[in-house]
Amino acid sequence: MNDITQLPATAGMAQSGEAFGPQVDLNAFVEEFGDGLLASLNRSHPPVYDGEANPRRQAVMAALKRAPFPEQAEVVQAISALLLDRHEPAGIINAEMGTGKTMMAIATAAVCHGEGYRRFLVIAPPHLVYKWRREILETVDQARVWVLNGPDTLVKLLKLREALGQPSDGRPEFFILGRVRMRMGFHWRPAAARKRVPGGELAACPQCGGTVVDSDNEMVSLSQFLREERRHKCRYCHSPLWTLMRPQRATGSLQRDLVLKALRKLPTIGKVSSERLVQQFGEEFLAMLLGDNIHEFINLMDENGELVFSDRQAARMERAMATMEFGFGEGGYQPTEFIKRQLPDHTFDLLIVDEGHEYKNAGSAQGQAMGVLAAKARKSLLLTGTLMGGYADDLFHLLFRILTPKMLEDGYRPNGRGSMGPAAMSFLRDHGVLKDIYTERDGESHKTARGKKLSVRTVKAPGFGPKGIMRYVLPFTVFLKLKDIGGNVLPPYDEEFIEVPMDDEQAFAYRRLEGQLTAELRQALARKDTSLLGVVLNALLAWPDCCFRPETVKHPRSGSLLAFVKSLYGEQQPMPKERELVDICRQEKAEGRKVLVYTTYTGKRDTSSRLKAMLTQAGFKVAVLRSSVETQRREDWIADQVDRGVDVLITNPDLVKTGLDLLDFPTIVFMQTGWNVYTLQQAARRSWRIGQRQPVKVLYLGYAGSSQIACLSLMAKKIAVAQSTSGDVPESGLDALNTDGDSVEMALARQLVS
Repeated sequence: MNDITQLPATAGMAQSGEAFGPQVDLNAFVEEFGDGLLASLNRSHPPVYDGEANPRRQAVMAALKRAPFPEQAEVVQAISALLLDRHEPAGIINAEMGTGKTMMAIATAAVCHGEGYRRFLVIAPPHLVYKWRREILETVDQARVWVLNGPDTLVKLLKLREALGQPSDGRPEFFILGRVRMRMGFHWRPAAARKRVPGGELAACPQCGGTVVDSDNEMVSLSQFLREERRHKCRYCHSPLWTLMRPQRATGSLQRDLVLKALRKLPTIGKVSSERLVQQFGEEFLAMLLGDNIHEFINLMDENGELVFSDRQAARMERAMATMEFGFGEGGYQPTEFIKRQLPDHTFDLLIVDEGHEYKNAGSAQGQAMGVLAAKARKSLLLTGTLMGGYADDLFHLLFRILTPKMLEDGYRPNGRGSMGPAAMSFLRDHGVLKDIYTERDGESHKTARGKKLSVRTVKAPGFGPKGIMRYVLPFTVFLKLKDIGGNVLPPYDEEFIEVPMDDEQAFAYRRLEGQLTAELRQALARKDTSLLGVVLNALLAWPDCCFRPETVKHPRSGSLLAFVKSLYGEQQPMPKERELVDICRQEKAEGRKVLVYTTYTGKRDTSSRLKAMLTQAGFKVAVLRSSVETQRREDWIADQVDRGVDVLITNPDLVKTGLDLLDFPTIVFMQTGWNVYTLQQAARRSWRIGQRQPVKVLYLGYAGSSQIACLSLMAKKIAVAQSTSGDVPESGLDALNTDGDSVEMALARQLVS
């Protein structure tokens, strides 16, 4: 600030009422006074971690079996300073996909263990549970790991409760909970004794024999009580009049069939091999290994002490089982409910939440369960690559669940009915962007004047204000970009938008369709009918990519015909985007590079089969990954296709957006993007990860003059907002379409980060 205050107070000023004299360009101003601005900022908001590593914590990381990269170690130092030195309840590691968030979280847990923390609870996507287990065992020496994901989850939690008073043996303890197990509640049924009376049977307490009565003090019949939907206690001895329902464990031939089916999901094990394994080891033993001890299963030995599986089989199975889970009779009591009710506060010292942005929704059962676990844990650590999706309320419920005291301090609290809706809207008004849309219509005529009706509606728009970033993001978040790791760890990364012109007939048909649907939409909106919005937008967005088939657009309620366009292209006749894709694939194949193609249209508008046919006809070996391939088998399925020499892989970005490393496909082409920022950002980085050796190219294709360009422009704006909360300023790829120009904040940010 000193640099600024040294300017003459009257420099460049004109007389009252006149404009200022010589004006300084904003970029030049920041270049000249940027150092002073940064120095002032550091004085008013000193950083939690200033780059001076804590030697004790550095020694802990150096002693790990796998030491983190220097940049990863810096993140661990920063988040440890936040949690351990500043005593904040939660921290966020907002790191790009592929930077090693799992490794950084494990190293943070090791550092916390060195300072007295003992137990760590990890919430992971279901297909990454065993990957977490493997990486913990490969990183932390003598770590003890329990997977709370199988049929014995409740048994493990009961053993944990029994061991709470025992002293620690000095080994860190990790508990890994699959996200699908994160539900509150449990299965129960009414339970009462039978009390015979003249004329029927009454419900009675099984403990003291007291008769059950209703709110009117009338005795309740047994049949009526067994239909009760609320849990009750005895009015005399206060014993519960309900009991848990425990689904029966599969036994006999049913269990044998379940084990055989599970074995056949594994690579290299077919019908004959699975039958032989069950006959040799028995279904009970195999069910136990598959349920929780997959490494023992992979290293299974016969009666002669020889390994059952070869090295090749073991490698394939280990890779597949890292993303698989097996259960043979899950109990009815949810683990999250048990932790809430049966374990004392701070049983777990640190809660690690992988893919933290998945818990942002208000009514999500998993999100609410995560909030319960965060309240029970001593500290929380959130891992994400996409902290927000462009709108301010993306962050509200996530922040409320991990930083509850700060949100309550700022006045964001439930209303009298327990609803968070008003608080979320208040947060959106304070830190986001809301658009108030006023509509004025002529009303009925009066004797002296014509009346007018004015209506207003409020909609949210992409944006998150700098005040919100300073208050809720920067003080609790550590950022890491793949480009920050540098050195020889990562190759170059480049994004490019390609605008593809439509054929003349295609462009003419599109303009006519656009005119018809826009006219219908205007008429509907004039009647306050918004039911056409989705229909019109989806039709205009999809038609240029799907004009190989007739397009019939009908009103969603009345079924009346809104527009019809005949098919323009035959099965063997490529469209402009398809021709562009073939050219891209041909060029990439000549350079020895495989191509990953994303298309969002499946089902009725399936484009993947057509793309496969076009590319196959052009001489490429093509595979299509569909949703019918189970989540846990996708990584192994893709590995099989690579082994078979595939040139192009076609899929929906939703199928590979998390957990998969597609290093074999350094070129990625988006035929369409969809509307989800999380999916787009994660899918775009599937192959630019640690371990990639080739330069990565990401190409976005859009038809010129179509609503696809508007869609891509909106995505660019939402990504710009998302990246503003990720410590980055976008400068490439879809940002080329963000034509709003630099705001003051964006211009300042560009100069300061450069």
